[in-house]
Amino acid sequence: MKTVVSSATRTVVIGPDEPFVIIGERINPTNRKKLAEELRRCDFSRVRADAIAQAQAGARMLDVNCGIPGADEPGMLKGAVQAMMEVVDVPISIDSSTPEALEAALPAYKGKALVNSVTGEDEVLERLLPLVKKHGAAVIGIANDDTGISNDPRVRLEVARKIVRRAADHGIPPEDVIIDPLCMPIGANHEFGRITFETMRLIHAELGVNMSVGAGNVGFGLPDRPPLTATFMLLGMQAGLTAAITNALEPEIYKLILAGDLMLGKDPFGKKWNTHFRSTRAAGTEARPAAQDAPPARAPSAPTA
Repeated sequence: MKTVVSSATRTVVIGPDEPFVIIGERINPTNRKKLAEELRRCDFSRVRADAIAQAQAGARMLDVNCGIPGADEPGMLKGAVQAMMEVVDVPISIDSSTPEALEAALPAYKGKALVNSVTGEDEVLERLLPLVKKHGAAVIGIANDDTGISNDPRVRLEVARKIVRRAADHGIPPEDVIIDPLCMPIGANHEFGRITFETMRLIHAELGVNMSVGAGNVGFGLPDRPPLTATFMLLGMQAGLTAAITNALEPEIYKLILAGDLMLGKDPFGKKWNTHFRSTRAAGTEARPAAQDAPPARAPSAPTA
């Protein structure tokens, strides 16, 4: 099953036989004080710079989140989307569960967007799925519902099944539904990784839809997070994971995803691997994320509307 998203000039295909899709996470005010301050002022200079840096680093899509309590999320989100489209041509994942913000941002987007942060809660589904359908977008459905986040993979599977079914009720086909099987911090419970991988295997086998996670969550609260994030995604790729919201600016993460594509037969003749090697060798180093802000980390609690 293939999920197709696009900008005005570029199409990205997400699927089990396609190269893994990195969705850049940096345009998110969580733990980024300077970005949050600029967004409140509708200053999108840092948004533009982050968009350019992530696209140049290999992100094939970009996630944008403007969820700042008490701020004008509709205005900020629309402005951020427009600013990103001015400087990059990669498709955008619009990350909000606020209907007013989506109503502002989706009409401004040129292409087929991806809407993120739609949980399996009944109220959220009925509020957001009509907007996804209205604007011809694809959607990421998160495998938790009104009962919270279950540690039983089969319960998460049933929430995913419910999301796919309810999306179909609104005229959204399964190929336009990407499921987030939930990546929880293993620092809180060493079983969380195993639970997520089993959830992925079940969703892949029984629903066949594409999957994406906020991969950085896995190392939340632990030191040296990039190798944990990269390893989580590599193991997930073998369980059916086809995309992830992560930090493309971390060279260790990007390199290991390229290695995974090569090992799984998604990089014919190692073309992307060799190109990356030559480009980094020519540069003499591998760029690391800007130190001006810490990379955003999603809280380990259940997503809420």
